[in-house]
Amino acid sequence: MQTRADIAIMVAALIAAAALHVPAVRPASAQEALRTTPGAQAVPGFWDPRRRPDRPDLSRLTVIRFLTETDYPPFNFAGSDGNPAGFNVDFAKMLCDEIKVTCTIQMRRFETLVDALATNRGDAVIASMAVTQALRARVDFTDPYYRTPARFVARKDMAVDTMRPEYLEGRRVGAISGSAHEAYLKSFFTDAEIIGYPNDDALRQALRRGDVSLIFGDAISLSFWINGTDSGDCCAFSGGPFTESRYFGEGIGIAVRKGNDVLRQALNWAMFRVWEKGRYTDLWLRYFSVNPF
Repeated sequence: MQTRADIAIMVAALIAAAALHVPAVRPASAQEALRTTPGAQAVPGFWDPRRRPDRPDLSRLTVIRFLTETDYPPFNFAGSDGNPAGFNVDFAKMLCDEIKVTCTIQMRRFETLVDALATNRGDAVIASMAVTQALRARVDFTDPYYRTPARFVARKDMAVDTMRPEYLEGRRVGAISGSAHEAYLKSFFTDAEIIGYPNDDALRQALRRGDVSLIFGDAISLSFWINGTDSGDCCAFSGGPFTESRYFGEGIGIAVRKGNDVLRQALNWAMFRVWEKGRYTDLWLRYFSVNPF
């Protein structure tokens, strides 16, 4: 069974391998590359170009102290030099570049992040924190900067482009017991035989052994499993993503202290600008060689 350290090593290797294939000459933006290159990976967009935010007053911002988690690769982990690394860390640096302020990033255990923010030991939490009603009572959130969709995975010879309830009639489908993914299957794929498993490792091994026809779960973690050594190159996504917020959440946002609208609006503006310039797309492609969307 993989540990988080193993995953961090795997992620670093994937990123390094991807870097070797970056072309010497790039179009003006990654969005343009996706439009003009046949077969290019589609990158999800979380911002509406018709709702371009106005530039807020940034004069009151001189430094942003970001807090992030210690060990959640590929989003947060300690790099080879011990400094914070990962998707969230690189994204935070891009936002600071756009706002043109000094940026610090401190790693803490995930369960301490909200308290650290409340006691002014940081200004913003960027740690793959899901927006929930319970957390909204304690912090304010920016707009989402990514979502965690659900997807089916099948053995490669059984993968299809579209998944519909009637396709799974009488078929064995695995999910983590008690999860939102299992609840979704029970609500919308009622003719499937749903098999519960206690953890990700048991779920994925069941698919490799052929105990189930498909598994259904968090597409982001599944994308790394599909592309990693543990999968044995057995499997692929089957059908597209499921993103219903009632089951899979409102998305992942950056948390700020309640009432800190100056920082929240600045981050929302900077996120749109980073996306608009194609830098978010570049970042996404660097970390996600198998697209979870």
